[in-house]
Amino acid sequence: MWAYLFVMFFIIAALIGFIIFAYAVTDKGSGRRVPNRAYSDYYLQDYSGWLKERVASDSYWRKIGSCIRDSKVCGKMGRTINGVPETVDMFYNRKLSPIESGCCKPPTECGFTYQNETVWTPSGGVVYNTDCNSWNSDQEQLCYSCNSCKAGVLASLRKSWRKVSVINIIILIILVIVYVIGCAAFRNNRRIDNDEPYGEARMTKSQPSRIQL
Repeated sequence: MWAYLFVMFFIIAALIGFIIFAYAVTDKGSGRRVPNRAYSDYYLQDYSGWLKERVASDSYWRKIGSCIRDSKVCGKMGRTINGVPETVDMFYNRKLSPIESGCCKPPTECGFTYQNETVWTPSGGVVYNTDCNSWNSDQEQLCYSCNSCKAGVLASLRKSWRKVSVINIIILIILVIVYVIGCAAFRNNRRIDNDEPYGEARMTKSQPSRIQL
């Protein structure tokens, strides 16, 4: 019982540490609402901390960008209605995931002209967002090298980590309850063990001595 409670204590402590860590690295950052759009745009400068530095580093981003490209998430965005591709107004009313919004289309402020979900034509205006120059309608490039794509990945991680943290909090509550019950059982067993010698001594004294004839 003692060993069981000892292991449980460290499991609970580790779970608390993970929950605190998950909330600490995902405490900042979210999408920016765009007027007349159902989706949000994502900016890397809205995020900070260890997770941002990890995702944005070149060594890690090459692997992450390759995974996004191989998943074909942008290629799956196409929609048709009765064989006709959706119009720009239909696209603007779509709720895109952070990765779809950040990696598969240029930022809204670039002012590009919509052709389809993953093909946009530059307008030629002057925009001070480097992602506008990084965008390419080549389906192998799109905005995979954009900061908005990195921000979209961060937003997706933030959402998934927060969901995992909620599940971990529920598990933590259950473990704490079990731990408290275990502690109560352990104390009760120790009390019984301490009382047994005294009880046996009382019983021995109370027994009448046999008279040998």
